[in-house]
Amino acid sequence: MARVCQVTGKKPMTGHKVSFSNKKAKRRFLPNLQKKRFFLVEEDRWITLKLSTDAIRTINKKGLYPVVKELRAAGEKI
Repeated sequence: MARVCQVTGKKPMTGHKVSFSNKKAKRRFLPNLQKKRFFLVEEDRWITLKLSTDAIRTINKKGLYPVVKELRAAGEKI
């Protein structure tokens, strides 16, 4: 799978690397992705998600099951 967060949809973006002499060269800004295992109590099983650190904070705030329900409603296979 590509470097895409499963919850927030963050992807790599492009920009410029700027040197001291102000010459610009193309570069990619990659999202801070982590592979994380969660135990889904409602289904009594472990799931592995590829998440940005921002999405991990979202799961801590909302809870795992509501986030998984939103993903499934959007068509993501979990």
